Amino acid sequence: MRGERVRIVEVGPRDGLQNEATPVPTEVKVAFVDALSETGFDEIEVSSFVSARWIPQLADAEEVFARIRRAPGVTYMALVPNLQGLTRARAARVDKVAVFTAASETFSRKNTNATIAETIERFRPVVAEAGVPVRGYISTAFHCPYEGPIAPARVLSVAMSLLGLGVNELSIGDTIGKATPDEVQRLLEVLLPAVQPSSRLALHLHDTYGQAVSNALAAHAMGISVLDSSAGGIGGCPYAPGAPGNVATEALVAAFPGRTGIDLERLRTASAIVQPYLSR
Repeated sequence: MRGERVRIVEVGPRDGLQNEATPVPTEVKVAFVDALSETGFDEIEVSSFVSARWIPQLADAEEVFARIRRAPGVTYMALVPNLQGLTRARAARVDKVAVFTAASETFSRKNTNATIAETIERFRPVVAEAGVPVRGYISTAFHCPYEGPIAPARVLSVAMSLLGLGVNELSIGDTIGKATPDEVQRLLEVLLPAVQPSSRLALHLHDTYGQAVSNALAAHAMGISVLDSSAGGIGGCPYAPGAPGNVATEALVAAFPGRTGIDLERLRTASAIVQPYLSR
């Protein structure tokens, strides 16, 4: 695995900006995505078609998608919660959509106002009608801010439900950043035999306790080659207390030298575009 390419999915424009106290101006978001498109990513999560009542920071999703310069070979993804969101995403010519659930019942209820089973049923028509590849996020896959440690078997159950719907890939979230490399290994020992090829699994890490890069290295050693990250380490989940930020894309690029295809200087330039507009 040592020389294998590490594929980074840049989630900063969506997961990075969804929790800002003051929405970032649309033109800044567009410039941010355009700069990221010139950095070497082959996939960027641009925005979310969730109701503006719930995520007002991303209420301009249609305008952002209409204004970005789409680079050849780059997939532009968006989060959708339901069929209404899918309709908006398809009108915006999104290349890929993502749905989101959790491995913790309490977190699912607080984040989506639905049980895990109810979220899965909500996704069924979305996956069936998407017409583009679908990613499935599983948050709180290691620890939940309300329930504590999450058993790997619970994550596997949710993963199999999503794959049963026809989801193309899964992103496994350390939502509050408490996972350790040993916990990453234990979960992947359960997931990898059931989810093949391993490129269908991504790890979505937060760096709350400084373990994100170590966790990424542990996952890569077990065959994981897809990692989510956010330029500048911005973001976090508005429904997850203690989740201050995603792992910085810059940190992953440094941890896997020569294997990500990301131009670090261009990445720093892209990060600098949005930094002045952030609340931290």
